[in-house]
Amino acid sequence: MSFALATRRSAFSVGRQMVRFESTTTQKATGAAKDAASKATSTASEYTAKASEGISRVTSAAGPAITKAAQGVSGALGRVGGRTGRLIAFVERQVPTVLYYSKVGLELSKLVFQSQKMTPPPVNTFQSFFQNLWTRIQNPGTIFRGTNPLQSLRNISATQVIAGGVLAAECLGFFTVGEMIGRFKLIGYHGDTGAAHH
Repeated sequence: MSFALATRRSAFSVGRQMVRFESTTTQKATGAAKDAASKATSTASEYTAKASEGISRVTSAAGPAITKAAQGVSGALGRVGGRTGRLIAFVERQVPTVLYYSKVGLELSKLVFQSQKMTPPPVNTFQSFFQNLWTRIQNPGTIFRGTNPLQSLRNISATQVIAGGVLAAECLGFFTVGEMIGRFKLIGYHGDTGAAHH
């Protein structure tokens, strides 16, 4: 075997050993990372299980107590008679409807906000508005100070009058369409034909 061939083989075997050492080091590091990740995952799942178990215990213990208290209040309010009892019964019947339509309105407003790319005004806008409103409520004399209502009416421009007329026409149109929908016909109301004879 020649010297060049022996050098080549020894370099090749050293290179292999270095690669082999590197791969075992990488494999050990990868294995250690996997072990640490699995331990962290198992610890987190353990804590999650304990927390959910504690919440379920609290819920199961408090659930019947809350239900009994609500039934007691409902039963006490249901025993009230007269006009007050009828009012309470009416309000109790309306609660699910109001909750349903408020949730529908909330979801509809979310859709409108998202589709129109609207954002709520900043908090400082609300703060400045309500601070000004509060100071005017505290000092009612400052509401019309410096402004004469008649002078304000005289200073209305033609574009403001036209915009007000358009707004009034829109309101009248919506009211009329609502009346048509409510009556189920275009003109007049449904009436008793037999009872109208005198």
